[in-house]
Amino acid sequence: MKLPRGRLDKSRVVTDPRDTLADVLDRELTGYAVFESQETLLLDGEGRGVMTFSDGVPVLVYHTGTDRGGPPALADLAVPGPYHVSLYTLDAADLESAHEAADLRVSPGMPAERLGGDPALADSTRRAAPDERLSAMGDGDAEAPEDGTADQSAVEAFLDDAEKIEAIKQQARSEARERAQEWDF
Repeated sequence: MKLPRGRLDKSRVVTDPRDTLADVLDRELTGYAVFESQETLLLDGEGRGVMTFSDGVPVLVYHTGTDRGGPPALADLAVPGPYHVSLYTLDAADLESAHEAADLRVSPGMPAERLGGDPALADSTRRAAPDERLSAMGDGDAEAPEDGTADQSAVEAFLDDAEKIEAIKQQARSEARERAQEWDF
């Protein structure tokens, strides 16, 4: 996903992505956020999550490390915090071409539910979304075709990613070995 460089509005570390989502909604930000997880910051993990917003409502999600977009990219972002988050503002016209990428779209409340675990924030986000976004996504956050393939939960998408699970196992084994050596086991 290519986005024009926005104007940096805020850069900070947050323990919960819900804080950023609530802030963006409250300020009706049009632009994008770049999420860098603790894994990326401290353990040389790959990739960042990019989420675009229109008037505070999430539109697209893309993960640079996995090259996945939409709901699967949310699963890639669903790792323990903290996160370094940078917010950038852009004119709505600068986001138009990016927002045409249907494979990167998420329903308005999905990031609040899947990253923030906050149904109330998801409801507030849906209320703030334009009617055409809700009707295009269907009722609530149901955006999948009838076979349900695109409406994979963050947990399901994570569990389907064998490479990511294996990487976590390897990292845990390595950390366990290091601790065992430190403690003379």
